[in-house]
Amino acid sequence: MEVNVTERLPDPASLKKLMKIQASLNIIFCQDEWLRYHSFVPNWDADIDMAKIDNGAGDHLIILFSPEGSIIKGFDHESELSPYAQDEHQVWPGIYDDVPKELLGLLEDDAIEQDDATFCMWRKNGDTNWHQGNVEIPEGASDGSDFLVGCIFQTPENFAEFAAGYFELSPSLEVVAQIYDGASITEEMIHTLNPDCDVKEVLQELESLRLRN
Repeated sequence: MEVNVTERLPDPASLKKLMKIQASLNIIFCQDEWLRYHSFVPNWDADIDMAKIDNGAGDHLIILFSPEGSIIKGFDHESELSPYAQDEHQVWPGIYDDVPKELLGLLEDDAIEQDDATFCMWRKNGDTNWHQGNVEIPEGASDGSDFLVGCIFQTPENFAEFAAGYFELSPSLEVVAQIYDGASITEEMIHTLNPDCDVKEVLQELESLRLRN
């Protein structure tokens, strides 16, 4: 059973900033939106921002940031806790039981696919840590949280290593580190990271993501 996965998560403000940074780098590396691993949608709904990790193999992690707090829904399609692995096709007991109503309600949009879940984490504004439900995971099984939370790359080194394999590029660690440090993304930085991309199109997308100063 995976232990203390929530302790690996930064506070919501830092997590939001990190997800936007990773989304920006995905925009630079991949101009096909449907192939991107990390994405971020400001104002996905009223006062709600959404970040998503989608590995294209059936696994995903969705984070919703709201005025009430933040909630993470993850789905590992190979997990024994998947509804598709149950005869009743139901969410595994305990995943949503303790989630505050105001945060659980954020998952009700059809686009979120609330029932496709193998784990859930949440943090109300004012909390000092992330929470996870009391879920009994069978011995030898996994809810996918260790794997999917691990896809939130918290250092430029980890992201650059991931990008080299996933996008089949050789990204400049120096430039990736500058973006992780909050530097304004310039045309030169974009061209250095991906000489084959349309720089102007990338800049337009980054504007919509509110990443450029």
